[in-house]
Amino acid sequence: MKNQRWVFHQDVPGEETDKGVVRRILTYTDDVMAVENTFSKGSIGKLHHHPHTQITYVVKGAFEFEIDGERHIVRAGDALLKTDGVEHGCVCLEDGILLDIFAPKREDFVDD
Repeated sequence: MKNQRWVFHQDVPGEETDKGVVRRILTYTDDVMAVENTFSKGSIGKLHHHPHTQITYVVKGAFEFEIDGERHIVRAGDALLKTDGVEHGCVCLEDGILLDIFAPKREDFVDD
């Protein structure tokens, strides 16, 4: 989906990245990437860090997020900023969807 101007959800295959978590890479350039993550209740986004700035928008559901040791419950309409290298992760409290924007793209998510 690199450099795709129009991306239709039905055309984007999902990849199960962990139990109860499905990732869809929507579109990207070398500088920015949009990724949808669908979570089932109880699934976990393990604590991790990476050298990318990440903005997460909660599309649906509820999550307990930890960012740099601080925890909050977030719901649809909330947004989170995770700067380069900061440790973060979440637990899904209600079935939900997160939209992640990365800058630059996550090289480990694609083969180009």
